[in-house]
Amino acid sequence: MGRLTTHVLDTAAGRPAAGLKLELYVLGAEPRLLKTASTNTDGRLDSPLLADGSFEAGQYELRFYVGDYLRRQGVKLGEPAFLDVIPVRFGVAEPAQHYHVPLLLSPYGYSTYRGS
Repeated sequence: MGRLTTHVLDTAAGRPAAGLKLELYVLGAEPRLLKTASTNTDGRLDSPLLADGSFEAGQYELRFYVGDYLRRQGVKLGEPAFLDVIPVRFGVAEPAQHYHVPLLLSPYGYSTYRGS
């Protein structure tokens, strides 16, 4: 029942980050794009990024396109924006488990952790 999920919250606005584009890469000699998705109205994806047979041990990177999202929200950003694309690299040692990688964001900071 292993799977990879994410959730994005806009802490500056106090709501889920709906419509935020993200990409998932598996890392090796060269990063390989596995999936592109956008968050729903709850700041989540409608299905896991990876599940069961497609979820393997290894190094991954999620790229969150926060600059585009913030501009669509009417946030005035400098050029270049302080945060544009946030890469989060993480390792999966036990693909039979649930790995949840949430992102809490604002125009000038972010945090992440392994959630449940």
